[in-house]
Amino acid sequence: MMDPGQSFSSERPLNIFVVEDDLWYGELLVHHLSLNPDNHVKRFENAAEVLAALPDQADVITLDYSLPDMRGDELLRKITSMLPEVAVIVISGQEDISTALNLLRQGAYDYFVKNDETKERLWNAVNNIRKNVALQYEVRNLREQIGYQYDLQHLIIGSSEQMKKVFSLITKAAGTNINVSVSGETGTGKELVAKAIHHNSSRAGKPFMAVNVASIPKDLLESELFGHEKGAFTGAIQSRPGKFEEAAGGTLFLDEIADLDFALQVKLLRVLQEREVTRLGSNRVIPIDVRIITATHKNLADEVRVGLFREDLFYRILGLPVHLPPLRERGNDILLLAKHFLDSFCSSNKLHRKSFSVQAREKLLAYRYPGNVRELKAVVELAAVMTDHDQIDADDISFTAARTPADLLDQDMTLEEFNHKIIRHYLDRFDNNVIEVARRLDIGKSTIYRMMKEGKI
Repeated sequence: MMDPGQSFSSERPLNIFVVEDDLWYGELLVHHLSLNPDNHVKRFENAAEVLAALPDQADVITLDYSLPDMRGDELLRKITSMLPEVAVIVISGQEDISTALNLLRQGAYDYFVKNDETKERLWNAVNNIRKNVALQYEVRNLREQIGYQYDLQHLIIGSSEQMKKVFSLITKAAGTNINVSVSGETGTGKELVAKAIHHNSSRAGKPFMAVNVASIPKDLLESELFGHEKGAFTGAIQSRPGKFEEAAGGTLFLDEIADLDFALQVKLLRVLQEREVTRLGSNRVIPIDVRIITATHKNLADEVRVGLFREDLFYRILGLPVHLPPLRERGNDILLLAKHFLDSFCSSNKLHRKSFSVQAREKLLAYRYPGNVRELKAVVELAAVMTDHDQIDADDISFTAARTPADLLDQDMTLEEFNHKIIRHYLDRFDNNVIEVARRLDIGKSTIYRMMKEGKI
């Protein structure tokens, strides 16, 4: 039996009802179960009392079989009809196998005979029930969270005509296993669309794996995608499955697919055609069942035309195209999103509920948002912190974190400081993807890493 002095921890107390007409024995059970401070124990003397209390939630009910006002089997039926998930433990003064079997068939969790071992058996049973209740509670919460989190109306906010078309395409994609290609500027929410499709599809119970191909060096990306065996290359001290294997039965989201190395494009095409993968350093072929969703902020058709992306791979991954419009083209969606971000931020930070003044709303609508939805979220959260009132005014809203080149030229800075500002701007724009920024600015990535190390950016 667990040591009564042992510490306990529980995110949710266990509610226990003890139904026992013997005052001394009932108090004994209450005292014993209350040694765990996470147990909330109440005692009832008869069936009428406990039935009157059953609108209150109970996780465990210990039930004396011989109560003065109702037989144990009849009370068990009433309890389980009112609370189907409750665990009922019947405690009887005499051992009767046929009675015990009948009660267990009716749904009793267990049947104990009153003797010297009853307390310990009850303690152990309650602890086992605690684990099951905690697991059920966690699963229920996760299901509710997933159901809410990936409901399209909560995950992707918008009522503009452009977003209605996006919602329609997401619904169509979720109803099939067709590959999906998502396009749109950085910060428009491409990964959110991929998650919405996955979690509303028949693959929802399987893994969703995301890989940003632009953020992983090409000599490591092949292993990341396809896996490797022990000794396949220097540093491969053990075998490891790739993302294709880890996403078995689910969805693999390949972000910034336009930046995939040309040699890896050939290997990816073969995997998608053959529906099988071979780990680095192995000859064993592993069948795969994975849905592919890709995303890019570039025009992939243009990349094909200039020879930077394979045409055959382009048509293999194209599937159902979903284009996300930039925030500046979504009109009043800006205000819907701003309100959503403001309410969410105030709630999670225990701040008073806030709103936007007319001038603040006009300022939000007039801005062009080069960083799209991600930038709007940051702007709104900063305004919620900076305001001293329950209404955010125009002066509380600052867009200085995303200056345009013209804004920069109005400042007195050295050439080196201008360089730092430009690199910082590109890092913000491309999610701190050093490789992508180095490629776009035509500088060495070691230069950017050095500036970071020196604290200049």
